[in-house]
Amino acid sequence: MREFSLPALYEVPADGNLTDLIRRNAAQQPDAVVIGRKVDGRWEDVTAAVFLAEVRAAAKGLMASGVQPGDRVGLLSRTRYEWALLDFAIWSAGAVTVPVYETSSPEQIQWILGDSGAVACIVETPAHEASVESVRDRLPDLAHVWQLERDGVERLRAAGQGLTDEEVDERSALATADSVATLVYTSGTTGRPKGCVLTHRSFFAECGNAVERLKPLFEGDSSVLLFLPAAHVFGRLVEIASVLAPIKLGMVGDIKNLTDDLAGFRPTLILGVPRVFEKVYNGARAKAQADGKGKIFDKAAETAIAYSRAQDTPQGPSFGLRIKHKVFDRLVYGKLRAVLGGRATHAISGGAPLGERLGHFYRGIGFTVLEGYGLTESCAATAFNPWDKPRIGTVGQPLPGSVVRIADDGEVLLHGEHLFTGYWNNEAATADALSDGWFHTGDLGTLDEDGFLTITGRKKEIIVTAGGKNVAPAVIEDRIRSHALIAECMVVGDGRPFVGALITLDEDFLPRWLSSHGRPAGTTPAELAADPELLADVQKAVDDGNAAVSKAESVRKFRILPGQFTEASGHVTPSLKLKRNVVAKDFADEIEAIYTG
Repeated sequence: MREFSLPALYEVPADGNLTDLIRRNAAQQPDAVVIGRKVDGRWEDVTAAVFLAEVRAAAKGLMASGVQPGDRVGLLSRTRYEWALLDFAIWSAGAVTVPVYETSSPEQIQWILGDSGAVACIVETPAHEASVESVRDRLPDLAHVWQLERDGVERLRAAGQGLTDEEVDERSALATADSVATLVYTSGTTGRPKGCVLTHRSFFAECGNAVERLKPLFEGDSSVLLFLPAAHVFGRLVEIASVLAPIKLGMVGDIKNLTDDLAGFRPTLILGVPRVFEKVYNGARAKAQADGKGKIFDKAAETAIAYSRAQDTPQGPSFGLRIKHKVFDRLVYGKLRAVLGGRATHAISGGAPLGERLGHFYRGIGFTVLEGYGLTESCAATAFNPWDKPRIGTVGQPLPGSVVRIADDGEVLLHGEHLFTGYWNNEAATADALSDGWFHTGDLGTLDEDGFLTITGRKKEIIVTAGGKNVAPAVIEDRIRSHALIAECMVVGDGRPFVGALITLDEDFLPRWLSSHGRPAGTTPAELAADPELLADVQKAVDDGNAAVSKAESVRKFRILPGQFTEASGHVTPSLKLKRNVVAKDFADEIEAIYTG
């Protein structure tokens, strides 16, 4: 058993909560710009004093509407200025924020709002409101729904006009560091989302130590652009760390315009997932090839990777390599940095492995991507690379003030103030995950002599796509498998751009399908793999499964396999549990065809 820790760099306030941060900023630097707000395509600066005033106004509306200390309030929206505004307003009203992904299905919305007992929900669009209304008869505690695109913030302000700032501040002061700040729902292997209870202490320990460890990235005129979902705990880390530092924060919810937003906001720090950095690289390479400069780009990429690798050697880059690097910096690298806004020197990446080659490529062009690792239960990053000496290929060292331990079976265990306190309304799951103050991640990893963690696999079945979306296979697999035509379904997509599925046909039902569709008796699944009518019926089963999950979790492509998963074939256990690793190995070509075919 090996473990490693770093001393804490930040002391959690004994009796404070996260709303103290916005009052501190307004008192110490009232005119400092803390957030950029995008209005009609243009960025507007929001000062610390203005932000506090707007938070108080929204909090008054919540209080006037009957929201009490400890009540849960849902927040269903893309990443935008109002997310941060309402997050702090909910806390200022003494309540608990319950994030809901804007891509969630009505079924998922009903579960999260119902399980949390939310008394109110703030949604972004008419479509979101319609989704909530479609399940509202199953949400007896839900008393209010406000819609942002229908003047939701203005309605809150109007409702709270009769309250004073002092009344809000009195309510804000009720929560302590150990009070619940948010319930962030994350999928478990059983498929039912579990609400991770994260306290104000969790975020103070997480964000305070992360900011101190990455100090040069969070001081002066530094700024960060958040385009990841704020409903994800990684997005919340960015939001709160920016306020704690404080540095300027920008929030956008549509990555279709990411290049323009980067150019307009010009952040010094970018938070992303591997898929974003893969797209930048692939897009630049494709453009170079289209312009007849593909060979130059490839040579520049090779030079950047070699230059970065040489930085990890005692002698450093050779004279010849430095010359080549300088030439390509003028021809290629500078243009790539301009695509990222022109000022950014670092990025923090999480959610899935970036890959050593891309890590070296980006550091080689002068834009260092620091990989990290974390879970909702660890309040986002529980390990990350130092800003000045990253060890590419690892997810870095433990968050200061926390401990990472590798159990005898290779499982990664965590200990620290940043951890969640348990799963909401789920004592059994809490007992399984937390033991003697240690959180069992379900992931496998190793620690080197300097405490750098490498994740080698996962004991649990959660799939993490290249976009950083956590997908619990059981939900959609069970729904697809319920179709009479389907025998087994195995969702794939770990580290891939989207979710796919391997599907087998039910041997008992197949003869009936053949007869009713005029196909010869005895036609095999292999012979039906490209049959349009069969594919259409399987697609119906897939569509039914997709209805239970968000768009990011839905199956986009599938492959029909020639046989069944059986104990004799080695693909299921005696208790009929799927051996995912065996299936993935035996059908690697079929999985690859999902993404290349």
